[in-house]
Amino acid sequence: MPKVLISDSLSPAAVAIFRDRGVEVDVRTDLKPEELKAIIGQYDGLAIRSATKVTKEVLAAATNLKVVGRAGIGVDNVDVPAATQRGVVVMNTPFGNSITTAEHAIAMMFALARQLPDANASTHAGKWEKSRFMGVELFGKTLGLIGCGNIGSIVADRAVGLKMKVIAYDPFLSPERALDLGVEKVELDGLFQRADFLTLHTPLTDQTRNIIDAAAIAKMKPGVRIINCARGGLIVEDDLLAALKSGHVAGAALDVFAAEPAKESAFFGLPNVVCTPHLGAATSEAQENVALQVAEQISDFLLSGAVTNALNMPSVTAEEAPKLKPYLALVEQLGSFAGQITETRLKAVNITYEGDVAQLNTRPITSVILAGLLRPLLDSVNMVSAPVVAREYDIDVSETKRETCEDYHTLVRLTVTTERQTRSIAGSLFAGTKPRIVELEGISLEAEVARNMLFVRNEDKPGFIGRLGTVLGDAGINIANFNLGRRPEGGSALALVSVDSPVAEEIVKTVLGLPSVVQAKALNF
Repeated sequence: MPKVLISDSLSPAAVAIFRDRGVEVDVRTDLKPEELKAIIGQYDGLAIRSATKVTKEVLAAATNLKVVGRAGIGVDNVDVPAATQRGVVVMNTPFGNSITTAEHAIAMMFALARQLPDANASTHAGKWEKSRFMGVELFGKTLGLIGCGNIGSIVADRAVGLKMKVIAYDPFLSPERALDLGVEKVELDGLFQRADFLTLHTPLTDQTRNIIDAAAIAKMKPGVRIINCARGGLIVEDDLLAALKSGHVAGAALDVFAAEPAKESAFFGLPNVVCTPHLGAATSEAQENVALQVAEQISDFLLSGAVTNALNMPSVTAEEAPKLKPYLALVEQLGSFAGQITETRLKAVNITYEGDVAQLNTRPITSVILAGLLRPLLDSVNMVSAPVVAREYDIDVSETKRETCEDYHTLVRLTVTTERQTRSIAGSLFAGTKPRIVELEGISLEAEVARNMLFVRNEDKPGFIGRLGTVLGDAGINIANFNLGRRPEGGSALALVSVDSPVAEEIVKTVLGLPSVVQAKALNF
């Protein structure tokens, strides 16, 4: 039974989801870092919000951990690269609080336009300063969106309903999607020049960090109003502060800050600034939604292998997982075989999918084949870390898909290019579930992978099979299967021999000394 630790406060309904689905769960909140490190090795899954810090040190102690699930969108508190390196899947719930966050951005825009916080405080103080709080209408104004993904598109929809003109900068926004949303796609400088209100809905990345700075503000209309309910760090706070004081920026509404919790800030007390304490996702509906979603996602992953909303590996639906399972077993073997016979630096890898497999989600299959290929060469690589490791080692990875396959209903071919040569190995599924190697270096054969195998390349000459059998017999190694393939008569030949026990290195050397043998390698799966 998988075991999950909930280390931040989640809904009791989320706890019930784990238990109802057969996952053992412990709820231990407010753990100190040392306490978390001391117990995390017991768990397969970790469910968190924003309080728990999943650091490199915590992950090093998490010897059994397979998945971290964040109830919410931000994973600033998770060392994702370290998790990837250790093969831990990191998931979030990017859609559970989308409406709540979008509504908060709209609410902040209203509050800023009509000075609602100050007007409220003044009225509560017994004043009646009607003439002091002169606002502006949203109707007819231009709203500039930086980021028009899930949350940004909801903001756009609400703003269009308010009869605002909506323009959006988002490199991933297609013209067709912009048309559907009723927004105009623009370049960033054009957005700065035209927006009356500007709202940010983009993650914090190297490309978006400090996207609003003094240079950007200088391009904006005098009197622009800026709303940030996305991430602190998107705005250079000192530059915004100077623009607010000069009047070039008429007002700002900030739900997020560069340093949080923001107990002190130069923005506090300014009459043209609305501040809230990171409330974008703070509704009862959103908190319940993300808690239930993270429980479902972690359970699905641990019980069926389904991967949803992962940041460091391809998604696999619950429907896809059983279809992919036999292919994952096949390509693990193909990759491992190729990795074990590779002796020089890898330069390029191509995976060709033919027939039925070409219709499937091949990204996780590629991740597994890379893991199998790299594992004999590098310690601790897995399907999560393998694509990253391949990039780090400058290995060019490519995929080819063909809907038809001449000889099989489905085929996966792995072609590996090293500093010295190019090799290929292909496999198929027999009876839909049984992995078989069907081609090696262009030579057809049929081999079931066993735990211990011997790979031999030789010149196709009489007497080879007998001599090889004698060597293995004299060493007390029983042959389970002898799989042969060859080029035209008199050319090169291959043997894949399944044996009942490991083949020691001295036996391999003896085989290499046989007449006509070119290469010999003991394989372990």
